[in-house]
Amino acid sequence: MKREEKASISIMKIICVSIILILISGISVMAVSTNLKDITIVLENGYEMTTVTSKSKVSDILSENNIILNEDQKTIPDLESEIASGDIIKITDKSYNEVQIAKISEEGIETSLNQLLENYAPITEKIVVEQVVIPYETITKNTTGTSTDTTNKVVQEGKDGLKEVTYKVKYQNDIEIEKSVISEVVIKEPVDKIVHVQKKVTSRSSTLPRTSSASTTGGTVYKITAYCPCAKCCGKTNGRTASGTKATAGRTVAASSKFAFGTKLNIGGHVYTVEDRGGAIKGNKIDIFVNSHAEALQWGVRYLNVSVVN
Repeated sequence: MKREEKASISIMKIICVSIILILISGISVMAVSTNLKDITIVLENGYEMTTVTSKSKVSDILSENNIILNEDQKTIPDLESEIASGDIIKITDKSYNEVQIAKISEEGIETSLNQLLENYAPITEKIVVEQVVIPYETITKNTTGTSTDTTNKVVQEGKDGLKEVTYKVKYQNDIEIEKSVISEVVIKEPVDKIVHVQKKVTSRSSTLPRTSSASTTGGTVYKITAYCPCAKCCGKTNGRTASGTKATAGRTVAASSKFAFGTKLNIGGHVYTVEDRGGAIKGNKIDIFVNSHAEALQWGVRYLNVSVVN
């Protein structure tokens, strides 16, 4: 009797253990089934694949499917993100920008991950070379002191310069989003416009002789300029000429060594005497002495007939 009871108890134990194991297995299967997710993976070339997984972390799902990213690739969402069933993992180039997604999120628009992915657009870079004008400056010089009876004279016309600028420009959806300078090369320097404010000179007060721009017969056309006893014109202010005489307006001229000191020259109908030299006075060029720098500027450059007076 005792043996039969023991045998019956052993059978009951086996049955109970079996039932427990079956229940545990069923619960495990149910748990696994409950955690499975349908995930879509979109590769960079556009190929889509759907996988069923119990993983929730992006990096784990990629590893489970033997997908390895290149150095220039990234995932959307990122590798550390947790995703749910029905979500999409997109593999794309790192240059894809997330500005539009941030903008949508700030505006509080409710949208799906698929809609957000549609707003991703690649950023392209181009090197652009442009020619840019360098504007000239106007410089005004007052040579009149406190005089109010003045006039303006342009002694040098201004000219714009030109430079070549190389830019790096970024575009997104064919719209320029960033432009930065890489280098600049000046092709042509600008020329300043120079204006002199000077006293008005009347014909009565002027020491310059009346001359005609028309050449007279029997001579050679020379380039005629004017100078005064200032340091800018002569490098000295004592008024002494290279021949030792005192420079005198209406008489003294500086000429090259082809004319000896004391030579009388008919310049545009007025007779002058060669009494001075100059480093810049070479060839067919003669400098006429005047009393002031303003008169020298007023004279400018003239081309007149010159002949030796015997």
